[in-house]
Amino acid sequence: MTINTPSPAIKPKPDLPGVDTKAEAVIASGWLHTAKFLTTAPQLHFLPALDVPEIAFVGRSNAGKSTCINTLTQQKQLAFASKKPGRTQHINLFSLGKQGVTDAVLADLPGYGYAAVPKQDKIRWQQVMANYLVTRENLKAIVLMCDPRHGLTELDEILLDVVRPRVEEGLKFLVILTKADKLTRAEQTKALSIMKLQAGGGEVRLFSATKRQGIDEVSRLLWQWAHPVADQTVADIAIV
Repeated sequence: MTINTPSPAIKPKPDLPGVDTKAEAVIASGWLHTAKFLTTAPQLHFLPALDVPEIAFVGRSNAGKSTCINTLTQQKQLAFASKKPGRTQHINLFSLGKQGVTDAVLADLPGYGYAAVPKQDKIRWQQVMANYLVTRENLKAIVLMCDPRHGLTELDEILLDVVRPRVEEGLKFLVILTKADKLTRAEQTKALSIMKLQAGGGEVRLFSATKRQGIDEVSRLLWQWAHPVADQTVADIAIV
């Protein structure tokens, strides 16, 4: 499959005066809705070499990763949510871009840490994921799913250690606190504060598919990371 390199990308700056963040959220939402299945790979060498930004979603099994991806893309079954967590053991890529031009890719990595998965499979996938996160050249951002009721697990912390050198070099990093509707407002505030300290300079957002919380914020952030050149306005983008 041929992936066309888009013309210079666009990134509105929501922190600048006069930029309509609601309009940007609409644009980001529409962009994410274009997600289509691209390919699946059981090992790294099966992944296609791409020159567009890739955003990887990772997280412990049962952290709500598939639900988050499906909610962001407004597609109920784009990311497969297995009834047996941890059984899906492929890296799935989804292309993003309007008018047939792929300008970014989402990578859905297998959930980790599920007890029912044989030990040898756990070890193998920890190695595959670590190699992917360290060596994937077009990887521009990592999104870590975390259930705030349980906090970071040992495997989450190992993942943070693995990606820290790349984050320090400029790789974008976001922790999504899923299932935020399960917490009270005070608990949400506390979980957000704690995770900001643990995220090592990365972004942190509360998220609830049920309550539609955090969807616009996360969508805009992903759009901005995939379109780092800011040389047009929101109005210009809306016309394209």
